[in-house]
Amino acid sequence: MKLKTGDIVARLSYKCDILFRVHKIIGNTVELVGEEMRLVADAPLEDLVLISEEERTKRRKLALETELNSYRLFRQDAKLMKERNEYESTSGYEAESSFFELRGRVLHVDGDPLYLRKCTELYERLGIPVYGVHIAEKEMPAQIGSLLEMVQPDIVVITGHDAYLKGKGDEDDLRSYRHTKQFAECVRIARKHVAHRDELVIFAGACQSHFETLIRAGANFASSPERVNIHALDPVYIAAKVSLTSFMDRIGLWDVLRNTITGEKGLGGIETRGVMRRGMPIKQEYQSEE
Repeated sequence: MKLKTGDIVARLSYKCDILFRVHKIIGNTVELVGEEMRLVADAPLEDLVLISEEERTKRRKLALETELNSYRLFRQDAKLMKERNEYESTSGYEAESSFFELRGRVLHVDGDPLYLRKCTELYERLGIPVYGVHIAEKEMPAQIGSLLEMVQPDIVVITGHDAYLKGKGDEDDLRSYRHTKQFAECVRIARKHVAHRDELVIFAGACQSHFETLIRAGANFASSPERVNIHALDPVYIAAKVSLTSFMDRIGLWDVLRNTITGEKGLGGIETRGVMRRGMPIKQEYQSEE
């Protein structure tokens, strides 16, 4: 079988459970990145099967249904939050008053350019201000500091691809993970930039990342408590929940996790306040997106 970079394949040894993009071919070994999951893996050529356009379409339809369900749930929550904000800002609708929202700005640093594009499109659909940057995971620690200085975000997302490699050691050995070490170093640098966890909210991690290390490094939210794969869009839903929640309110952990695609097996965090601020009177240039 002739493969080239960008082909969509699956692994026979894993019963073709996940679709991958061919990232690099070195001899008989193929480096793969997940098409929907933030997973990176190696596989021998003989273990791979090329996925037909018909099969890709079928699987993509199922994936879109899952994504749309999470999107609908999130929009329902956002609508409820907006209605509550209107109630509070008008003293229980007794006063005729309008307000505007300053939503939290997100710096999204992603190791995958295609995932970055999908994520920024979703941020825009949700009305979240975002500055997205594609950087290879190993280069992230060298660049995160200057990006924080330039963007001055309220929320930073540090993600890309990761994987736990059983053959390299046990789950508590960071050398067994492809990129958890780089993600953790980025978190530590960000915490030197802004120490307080409610002044800069951090999400870090990807598929199978060492959750405990990322939380100890200073992240508010991270993956992956049970070392499972996470969906490419999961970090967006967490960042968006923080962005749309008032700084006066604490985010319930279940509230932020229930609208993600992966859920609590792949994502977790600590109690955190929102970052959105309301103001009035409203001016046309400050009009919030519906």
